[in-house]
Amino acid sequence: MNSKDLVFSRGRLRYRGQYVAATCGWGGVTDNKREGDGATPRGMHYIVGLYYRPDRISCPSPWAKPILPGDLWCDDPQHKAYNSLCRAPLVASSEALRRSDPQYDLIIITNWNWPEAVPGLGSAIFMHQWRRPGAPTAGCIAMARQSLVWLATSLMPETRLIVR
Repeated sequence: MNSKDLVFSRGRLRYRGQYVAATCGWGGVTDNKREGDGATPRGMHYIVGLYYRPDRISCPSPWAKPILPGDLWCDDPQHKAYNSLCRAPLVASSEALRRSDPQYDLIIITNWNWPEAVPGLGSAIFMHQWRRPGAPTAGCIAMARQSLVWLATSLMPETRLIVR
């Protein structure tokens, strides 16, 4: 582990010597992640993407990409696009990335079960804004908007995320 790693443990995230409050999935942290279990996968993951809503937030980083109308994340284990960014229309089960609430105004993508997704091992393990302070997620790691923006401005692709 080095000082540039993101480390999530017991309701907080550490990065570059700073701590921020954060939450994980309602199913806790698990060694056996499955689609729909509400758990956050334990282990070492890498940051592989950064997306933002240009109509709501300024670009936080040179490598950030805009979330466009029609952007989806496929969560259907039977579909060939499982656990990847897709465009509408999509007949498979998916999650809209342009939401009416602010949760996905800025999302940091991890490499959990990506790029070669194994059906059923879980999809869309993001870092995003929480619904409210301390509220659990469906498996992602969530935090206050200010903390998320701070991370997005300093993270680089391939930064390690360690979930304990």
